[in-house]
Amino acid sequence: MTTQNLLVELFVEELPPKALQKLGDAFASVLFDQLQAQGLTGSDSGVTAYASPRRLAAHVRHVWLKAEDKAVRQKLMPVAVGLTPEGQPTPALLKKLQSLGADLSDPAAAVARLQRAPDGKAEALFYDSLVSGATLDTGLQKALDEAIAKLPIPKVMSYQLETDCELPGWSSVHFVRPAHGLVALHGSTVVPVKALGLTAGRTTLGHRFEAAKPVVELAHADQYAETLARDGAVIASFTERKAEIARQLAAAAARLGGGARPIEDEALLDEVTALVERPNVLVCEFEEQFLGVPQECLILTMKANQKYFPLLDAAGKLTNRFLVVSNINPEDASFVIGGNERVVRPRLADAKFFFDQDRKKTLVSRVDSLAKVVYHNKLGTQGERVERVRAIAKAIAQQLGDAQLVQDADQAALLAKTDLVTDMVGEFPELQGIMGGYYALNDGLGETVAHAIEDHYKPRFAGDALPRNLAGVVVALADKLETLVGMFGIGNLPTGDRDPFALRRHALGVIRMLVEKNLPLDLLALLQGAVPAFGDKIQDATAQLADFIYDRLAGSLREQGYSAQEVDAVLALRPQRLALVEKQLAAVRAFAALPEAPALAAANKRVGNILKKAEAEGAVDAHVNPALLQEQAEKDLYAALQRFVPEANAQFDAGDFTASLQTLAVLRAPVDAFFDDVMVNAEQLDLRLNRQGLLKTLHVAMNRVADLARLA
Repeated sequence: MTTQNLLVELFVEELPPKALQKLGDAFASVLFDQLQAQGLTGSDSGVTAYASPRRLAAHVRHVWLKAEDKAVRQKLMPVAVGLTPEGQPTPALLKKLQSLGADLSDPAAAVARLQRAPDGKAEALFYDSLVSGATLDTGLQKALDEAIAKLPIPKVMSYQLETDCELPGWSSVHFVRPAHGLVALHGSTVVPVKALGLTAGRTTLGHRFEAAKPVVELAHADQYAETLARDGAVIASFTERKAEIARQLAAAAARLGGGARPIEDEALLDEVTALVERPNVLVCEFEEQFLGVPQECLILTMKANQKYFPLLDAAGKLTNRFLVVSNINPEDASFVIGGNERVVRPRLADAKFFFDQDRKKTLVSRVDSLAKVVYHNKLGTQGERVERVRAIAKAIAQQLGDAQLVQDADQAALLAKTDLVTDMVGEFPELQGIMGGYYALNDGLGETVAHAIEDHYKPRFAGDALPRNLAGVVVALADKLETLVGMFGIGNLPTGDRDPFALRRHALGVIRMLVEKNLPLDLLALLQGAVPAFGDKIQDATAQLADFIYDRLAGSLREQGYSAQEVDAVLALRPQRLALVEKQLAAVRAFAALPEAPALAAANKRVGNILKKAEAEGAVDAHVNPALLQEQAEKDLYAALQRFVPEANAQFDAGDFTASLQTLAVLRAPVDAFFDDVMVNAEQLDLRLNRQGLLKTLHVAMNRVADLARLA
């Protein structure tokens, strides 16, 4: 029996564009997985997903008309339960065989066909049968039902279908959009499946306006994309349509010359791909007077509201031209171009109006308005928040710079949130911070403060740039610390996928600034220093917040390629200077490569366990009385510590963590000898305490860079 390729298409009304690619991929993958689970596909099978604004489809290669029959062995019951001592079937066994459809015309023969096999301590009876393989008709129906049920639908619609029975009436259907057609072809044969009140056929519809035929008939499963393109004027593949749009965008920009290029925006490209079936890129333009408005405003309104691709020049500056991805390809495109130019003009005029109006008031004059904007019902207004950020920023600036930095950071912190009450940010919240920077320059505040205001939200996302100047870093740190300390202080923590205040992102932002800007700031001191700014509004959750930040740091370091063991060893010490963590990790990695490392790590673990038990009875002091050293091995270890620990400590203090650990590697031999020859828990109290003090001294010296026991 040979295989044929299978094509399934659901033809629907316009699907939600932001979800289209995910819907198409899910439909195809679930359909394929279900067919595979039923044995209707082979090892050489595969699936291709198709998704356009009005269709979801899947092309599955090498699908059987019927799955192979499968031998199944089923456990029935223990032999002692199923058979009498004489070997006759019990009523329980006969009833079980009857439920399985076994031939009981000759009970003895039926029992003889059963298999005996060990099952734990006892012996059990097993029934062998041959299960008929699924047919494509029933298997595809099950797979299609499952694929529809498991679609990641953002919002379900309910609509009515007229019933096809003798009695008139309507039935309710629930799906992402009303469905109007179903195609199911196995090779050239229609598979009679049903879904959403539809029965499968071989016809679909093409482009609403430009299809060559009113109804597109599909002769074979393998001719789907080709037939739709020829007769329906539709590029069915999401991937091919996206590539065609990207190609046309680049070609249109190249024809204009001057180094023009469309703005790069993958999300916008995906959304536009989900809006058109036959893309046609056209060049439009707007009046140059609008270029006096900050280009971020113009770019955002063209992208967000109109789904246009703004054109930049070779220097990355916005031009007065933009690209439109049309869904039609008329002989005369002037009407389409003119229509889009008319549509965008009022949007740009609004942006210009907001910009002109906002500049009539200074940012300083807007500070009082923040007292009327609620930030959080437990944390007060944006005005109160600004004062907290100022207090935190001042404390950080005093540690990092001079009076000028304190002044710049304080002014930027005071004004950083004022653009929230401007018309422009009210219309385009995505521009907060950016507009504050423009308005600060307009107010004559200088680039340092303007850049600090603009950058204080950075980094906004993974891979985003950090603030450009130190004042910006100070305010950005203060802003994120205020959010983290405040939210943890009122118990508003992220749970699972829910993180409405982006606390994970804020924590990673704090980490990145401390590390990448190499700031000489202690993490715990930063967190504790932010708490007083809140007064009695919060509880001190510094310890819990510190754990949260270290968890984010651990995840980030693992993503950078450090092993979980290396990260665990360094972060177990809760290092306060996060800027030094990567140097510590490099030192641990170099130490782990030494031949002495495994033995020292194991010994370190043993020392830790000994000290843990000893400290349960009382504090262990890292102090050694040389006069109480009796065994040669403990004298040798003490001498080695006296010789090498000062050198290792000096290297540690100088920031050479790798050299520090390598210096201590020479302790392997005296440590091994100590554990071979010396009884730590001697009966004589002063000897026992002295030996514990010796191990405590060793433990402190060995674990300044990392908890080496974690490497054991």
